Amino acid sequence: MIENAVNWDTLSNLAWSVRDNSYLIGTTAVGAALIANNGEIFVGCNVEHQYRILDVHAEVNAITNMITAGYKTFYAILVVAERERFTPCGSCLDWIIQFGGLDCQVGYQTSKNSNVIVHTAHELMPYYPI
Repeated sequence: MIENAVNWDTLSNLAWSVRDNSYLIGTTAVGAALIANNGEIFVGCNVEHQYRILDVHAEVNAITNMITAGYKTFYAILVVAERERFTPCGSCLDWIIQFGGLDCQVGYQTSKNSNVIVHTAHELMPYYPI
């Protein structure tokens, strides 16, 4: 594992780029980029469905892309969207904790080139049942 080696600028560029591929029914395009424990980066965007309960969130899309490539763990993920304080939802945090752990670094960014705000998954979900 490459411990704490997070290039947030690289993740930001990739996440904003893949965000452009979002399939929207609503109004919020979301991009995500994560770093697997081997250092490889995977991306995902939100894909919305006419029955909104079936939407695929960007974080889950990035995680399943990582799994599809044969990896099972990651240590950092960045989520980008043009919304204030746009952190992963509880369901996405379940995915993040399952494959990234409570110490996984979770960043969010609300516009290109703005500051990346970083928390651990545990900070975002402090009462997670482990």
